[in-house]
Amino acid sequence: MSLPQEKAVSLGTAGKRERKVNIFVLLFCILAIATLLTYILPAGEYTQIQANGRTTINPDSFKWIKSAPVGLFDMIKAVHTGMVEAGNIIFFILIIGGFFGVLRATGTIDALIATKARKLSKREKLLIPVVMLVFAVGGSLMGMAEETLAYVPLVIPLALALGFDTITGTAIVIVGALSGFTTAIMNPFTVGIAQGIAELPMFSGMGFRLVLFVIVYPVSVLYIYRHAIKVKKNPSIGIYGKYTKEEANHLLQSSARLTVRHKFILGAFLINYIVLAFGVIKFKWYITEIAALFVILTVVIGIIGKLSADHIVNSFTKGSASLIGGALVIGVSRAILVVLNAGHIIDPMLHLVSESMKHIPAYLSVVGMYNFQTLIHFVLASGSGHAMLTMPIMAPLADLLHITRQTAVLSFSFADGIGNMIFPTATTLMASLAIAGIPWTKWVKWILPLVLIQYLIGLIAVITAHFIGYGPF
Repeated sequence: MSLPQEKAVSLGTAGKRERKVNIFVLLFCILAIATLLTYILPAGEYTQIQANGRTTINPDSFKWIKSAPVGLFDMIKAVHTGMVEAGNIIFFILIIGGFFGVLRATGTIDALIATKARKLSKREKLLIPVVMLVFAVGGSLMGMAEETLAYVPLVIPLALALGFDTITGTAIVIVGALSGFTTAIMNPFTVGIAQGIAELPMFSGMGFRLVLFVIVYPVSVLYIYRHAIKVKKNPSIGIYGKYTKEEANHLLQSSARLTVRHKFILGAFLINYIVLAFGVIKFKWYITEIAALFVILTVVIGIIGKLSADHIVNSFTKGSASLIGGALVIGVSRAILVVLNAGHIIDPMLHLVSESMKHIPAYLSVVGMYNFQTLIHFVLASGSGHAMLTMPIMAPLADLLHITRQTAVLSFSFADGIGNMIFPTATTLMASLAIAGIPWTKWVKWILPLVLIQYLIGLIAVITAHFIGYGPF
């Protein structure tokens, strides 16, 4: 099913102009506020050091420096700088879009969705828990985040064909992966890095995180499931983004069947996923290697699908073009961090919070640490970047406050996962919403109750971790 370029009108709103906030306007407002803060907040910095091949911070090296307010022209330049710094993610998204353009051109997606829609038409309730579990396990064990963008345009049409809406299909992928990302049983990009900085045994304490996974995953499934069933009973309350319900209805009646060629293409797709998982776990592959896999897969499925070279290139270009808006959103959101770094106001925030928490009871310090990590993730949406910036300070701070370092890591990982589900600076979220055509403001209104529930689960988890001496230390 092709991805419509024009804005679709949600069911039940025909003839009405839908009021929504343009995401670029919202991000530029945040960028302007960040720039203004460089004039208001004092500047300071920690000394950066190299440790185990990573750039970290000496927690005892903070010093105040001369203010470095960011000018108007520098703020505008930050947009380009942000796009350059986020170039790996931006081009990854464009490659994923191109891949799906070629995959759609082979007819495999329509045939697969039509076939699965017919098979699940009487068991559609299985779609949400089963598919979400796949992404949750991937997020928790492999740190699957940006990789999920490849599956958003595949799951959305399937959800629509089964009577759900676009936000259900999007949430199955994104919330599924981020539920696992939050609990991070063996996430190498968050817990792995944070524990390495904190000098904890790699992936230690996974038993407690496994318990949290067993709690967070069903809560997330139930939240999405309740919404999906309401939409199935009353489609007018659904949120459809770029898609319309009518465009998916034909899938249930479609005569499209999976041919032998389609099955070979799907087999290649499955092999690609297995190689991807192996590479991430065994060789620590990241975006560049994963993007290369999808380039290879694009050529392979084009050949299997008997597409000409011109057809492959044109389909790839068209698919990439459909995601250019989401790619640009990522660059603009990264500009916010560029401005804050240029004004040297992130390190002072870390310093002031760490100093204030030294003078309150340990159990309240745990809450403060958790809340601080949640707030700081707004400007540090990268899990690995967030860990490398804050953990060199939070680990020794935990020692001073008689809090285990494992508890400090847990407060970071929960805050990281929750922030990725709602903050407009979370690149994977914003790219997914761009693919789906869902305004960020609508997403926030819909996801906020689940975010608050997960926040409370995390709050109880870090307090419990403190009282049980969650360790080994």
